Amino acid sequence: MRNIDEYMKMPYNFIIQPINDESGYYYYARVLEFDGCQSTGETFEEAYKNIQEAMEGWIEAKLEGGFEIPKPLKKEKYSGKFVIRIPKSLHYRLSVEAKEEDVSLNQYILYKLSR
Repeated sequence: MRNIDEYMKMPYNFIIQPINDESGYYYYARVLEFDGCQSTGETFEEAYKNIQEAMEGWIEAKLEGGFEIPKPLKKEKYSGKFVIRIPKSLHYRLSVEAKEEDVSLNQYILYKLSR
């Protein structure tokens, strides 16, 4: 069983993104591997500091409760390929849109997913 410091040194994946909504402009941060581990900050640096603190608390609570802590996700685990079934009508629409853009269906779907 590891302690909090050991987990904090592991290469977990963070997402920190700027938000501009009715609350104002701020940064929202979360740890991909830790469901519900999130925080905010007025600056990127503050959001990073706050998510580190939230991560410590999240790990501590899980350890005290006897729960397993997920390991960091590794990019090597993913091939970049996946298979998905979609309705024929959507396949048709995407194919037509890709043809109109003069790109392959794969390129067009990648573009749509990355937006």
